[in-house]
Amino acid sequence: MTHPSVPDPFAVFNQPAPRDGLPLWVEDPVLRHTLSILPASLLRRPVEYASVIGRAEMVEKGQRLATGPGPVLERFDAGGRRIDRVIYPEAYHDLLSLGIEVGYAALPWMSRDPGGHLAHAALVYLTTQVEPGVCCPMTMTYAAVPALRQGGPLSQRLAHLATGSRYDPADAPLAGKQGATIGMAMTEKQGGSDVRANTTIARPDGDGFRLVGHKWFCSAPMSDAILTLARLPEGLTCFVVPRRMPGGELNEVHLMRLKNKLGNRSNASAEIEYRGAWAEMLGDPGEGIRTILDMVHHTRLDTATAPAGLMRRALAEAIYWSRHRSVFGKHLIDQPLMRAVLADMALEWMAATEIAMRVAAAFDAAQDDPAEAAFARLAVALAKYINNKHCPVVVTEAMECLGGMGYVEDTPAPWLYREAPLNAIWEGSGNVICLDVLRTLKKVPQAAEAFLAEIGSLRPANTELSATLGDIKTMISEGVEESAARKVVETMALALQASLMLRRTDPYCGELFTATRLGGNWGRTLGTLPSGTDTARIIDAACSPQT
Repeated sequence: MTHPSVPDPFAVFNQPAPRDGLPLWVEDPVLRHTLSILPASLLRRPVEYASVIGRAEMVEKGQRLATGPGPVLERFDAGGRRIDRVIYPEAYHDLLSLGIEVGYAALPWMSRDPGGHLAHAALVYLTTQVEPGVCCPMTMTYAAVPALRQGGPLSQRLAHLATGSRYDPADAPLAGKQGATIGMAMTEKQGGSDVRANTTIARPDGDGFRLVGHKWFCSAPMSDAILTLARLPEGLTCFVVPRRMPGGELNEVHLMRLKNKLGNRSNASAEIEYRGAWAEMLGDPGEGIRTILDMVHHTRLDTATAPAGLMRRALAEAIYWSRHRSVFGKHLIDQPLMRAVLADMALEWMAATEIAMRVAAAFDAAQDDPAEAAFARLAVALAKYINNKHCPVVVTEAMECLGGMGYVEDTPAPWLYREAPLNAIWEGSGNVICLDVLRTLKKVPQAAEAFLAEIGSLRPANTELSATLGDIKTMISEGVEESAARKVVETMALALQASLMLRRTDPYCGELFTATRLGGNWGRTLGTLPSGTDTARIIDAACSPQT
């Protein structure tokens, strides 16, 4: 006997249906707004890329890569000969090919129109939402180009191949390649940021050098070449180490093991040994740190942008879930407390995206404008610091919005959670960034002037922002003790974010961000916005479709 009033106990209900791809462009008003300054020739790149990488099959590939076992290292062939080869899933090559061929690494160096770095940042932001592991080799290739263009024949050849927007995964000498990727190996066993303690030795060998030493982290070890540091009598020097010699034989770069990382699983990170590896010097002897700093400067743009992409994906998943799941007789999105959390998350994502894209625009303007160059040097550090400190908080809240399913690998929440801390560590952890800011304020007064001018240019002035600007001026003029560096960097970064929010987004969102983050009308966790906040307005501003 059946009971019509009793639901089928085996029916699936109140579970949001799987998403049919990601509307990465059409439902992201902040991205569309920040890229509106791009010429049509460049704007089409992120628009077209978003439509392709957001397809359901590409998102599925990203999910498998982010949650899978990762690449595999094969050190020897069946006969015991060294091959030092990393085997990647096919989906890794598919996504890497898509990114490189749209110009992720090459666009800023090849475009004749202004805005290459801004378009590049948009590609970083979009890729991160689908599978951030493939970003690392593309980011390092992008960042290496300026340094390579100043080097010898090997470096020049690599720069040419890196800017050709062709993906060529063949493990072959450069002479037969159609494209190239660049890796990096700086740190050693004794520690991370203090690269001056490196012990790798370089000795002259004909038209090049031979390196002997160990590197604790080598990112993307299957790259066609690695930028690295080693010692000459003149001091620490930068070198380019090819994977294969012109004759085809492997260079003496031994892959010892792959790191078992928390996240970023699809991107191989290896420990390597130079056993007499041949290398070409890049830059002048003893000037390795100076040579590599330009590369670090550009990688920091990406590590400031990627967390904004992670926040965007986390927020989008939380909003989608809340719109399609009912609790206590109403959709989650209609529950006032859930709306408060989502709206607060949205403010964090908006501010992170605004500051990342403003920094990218400064990179574009830096070549012709000394003030913008000085601003970029300081602002990229501020953006990297603040975006990475807030990213894990936003991702954790998104996981909580999904409830138990947020802790299950069927959803993207777990891999977003594992990925969230990475960019804070890569290319300088929080303390290193803060110390860099202090050095910049001391050694490059134009940077502080450009920063203050940027904040002070807002008209009409905002009360909370004006007060914070006065505090920052006092801090800079009186000098900053090292122990107070985080407070100063945080304040400067929040002020810059507030200025951009007030200037470029829905004024309501900017005013609320400023009142809460600078004015103190806020709690200590997300979802503690002032009473009376129009949370629905903020959520709509975060996901408004393209008209």
